[in-house]
Amino acid sequence: MHQASELWFKLILHELRGLVALLQESDTLGAVAAVKRLNALVRIVTAQLSALETLPPQRFAQFRGYLGTSSGSQSQQFRAIEAMSGLRDPHFIQVLSEHGEIPRLIQDALDEPSLQELFNSLLATHSVTLEDIYREEHQRPLQMLAEGLLEYEQGFAMWRFLHVQLVERIIGPGTGGTGGTLGSKYLQKTVSQRFFPDLWAVRSRFFGKER
Repeated sequence: MHQASELWFKLILHELRGLVALLQESDTLGAVAAVKRLNALVRIVTAQLSALETLPPQRFAQFRGYLGTSSGSQSQQFRAIEAMSGLRDPHFIQVLSEHGEIPRLIQDALDEPSLQELFNSLLATHSVTLEDIYREEHQRPLQMLAEGLLEYEQGFAMWRFLHVQLVERIIGPGTGGTGGTLGSKYLQKTVSQRFFPDLWAVRSRFFGKER
């Protein structure tokens, strides 16, 4: 399953790079189309998890030892996706640095502006704020892009949540991961990670006391 996911991760990285380029070019409609493709890929990767749900724990126990210390958390492509999407917090960097120098693929992603930063720059180019794109009808393309980015984050969060459920269903909530992690306890902490905090925060501004 991890090998199949790596192929999809490679394609997701390709689409992310394309999205970054379109945002840097201020091509809003092109970015909307790119996010649509990206979200379709995330749905495919998420759907793959259902195949593992049919694996009973006693069967997995028979070959788990052959996995050694292999773990999905060691995937450089997955970490690069997280970095490109917007994970830059100190804990994330610490995890990346635990085994020495950060791999070039991931470091290159960290060196680029995050999607949130690129979207904010796009808003600045159009001289609008986040509130403006939801209040003004003629800003619909930017609103579509914002909603597409949120859909991407929600899809990613859904994958994380289902991954937690899958791990607990097969090995239980108290079993450690093969890569030395805390298993589902570690994965649960990742579900609440946010790529686009500004896009989430703007919603509460429409429900303030003054309204």
